[in-house]
Amino acid sequence: MPRPLRVAAAQVGRVDRSEPRASVLARLITLLEEADKQAVKLVVFPETTFTTFFPRYLITDDVELNSFFENEDAVTGIVDAPNVKPFFDKAAQLGIDVVVGYAEKTPDGVPYNTASYVSGRRVVSKYRKVHLPGAFEPFNDHPDTTNQLEKRYFKPGDLGFQAFRAPSLRHEVKSPIIGMLICNDRRWAEGWRCYGLQGAEIMCIGYNTVAWAPELWGADPNMDRDFARQDALFHHKLVCQAHAYTNAMFCITAARCGWDDGKFELITGSMVVDPEGHIIAENKTDGDELVVADIDLDACLQGKARTFAFEKHRRPEHYGVIVERAGVVEPPEVI
Repeated sequence: MPRPLRVAAAQVGRVDRSEPRASVLARLITLLEEADKQAVKLVVFPETTFTTFFPRYLITDDVELNSFFENEDAVTGIVDAPNVKPFFDKAAQLGIDVVVGYAEKTPDGVPYNTASYVSGRRVVSKYRKVHLPGAFEPFNDHPDTTNQLEKRYFKPGDLGFQAFRAPSLRHEVKSPIIGMLICNDRRWAEGWRCYGLQGAEIMCIGYNTVAWAPELWGADPNMDRDFARQDALFHHKLVCQAHAYTNAMFCITAARCGWDDGKFELITGSMVVDPEGHIIAENKTDGDELVVADIDLDACLQGKARTFAFEKHRRPEHYGVIVERAGVVEPPEVI
């Protein structure tokens, strides 16, 4: 029996460092209203949706730094955070489930790069980014350098990879099983497999991925910028399509993209990928855009029951090295 669902990636274009939260919220609400007109039931928004991607800057002013974080309510979570409450009120009014990324400051002051799945003003599940890229110190102090300081501003996520049901999207007697990753997490197979082993059917990924960051990549600073952009986009699509296929799940990716402050470029790549790894819908612009797709969750069954029937074919007794070490240990030379 088909299990139809209309989903969307909400791509968000340029957001400058100084853009007010209210201006960003107005844009996000417009995307929600467009989703409502198209009868979309689930919308995935980007990483740090409500602000520019501030970890590119070395920010020494605590007042400015704190302004990029959302202070969650200890009981209700992000939905009652004062700066962003109108967004969640609108989503609830329209009956749309959302996955949205933001910089979280816990009630006891711990900072995380976070995404929450919200349905009807209820936080169904929360994910905190595990694989923080970059470094604690800036690469250099040149104003045009794209630094990556997530390790400075965030703690590694502490919630693991916990799949969950989305009851408001129930079809007949079965609710979709959802997973969430954030940006760099999508490059790491371990998180995908953890979700795959819980039967996840939809992976939701928001991201801010730079198009030009030779210091971060360890690349030639004189490399061609068009090549760098296309290479970053290629690798984004590569990992999402490959891991959606190897775990037999749909994947919805939402980009924060465009030229922030007119000089820091982020790639696009907002798309919906099916369980066979095919892109079935993708962005057409580098601005605010809703990428809509009709999916059938039963399309996951072929991969889960045959090609990647884990219970039939996996051999976990041989996979111990994956959890026994973090770094590479090379085999000895043969003498």
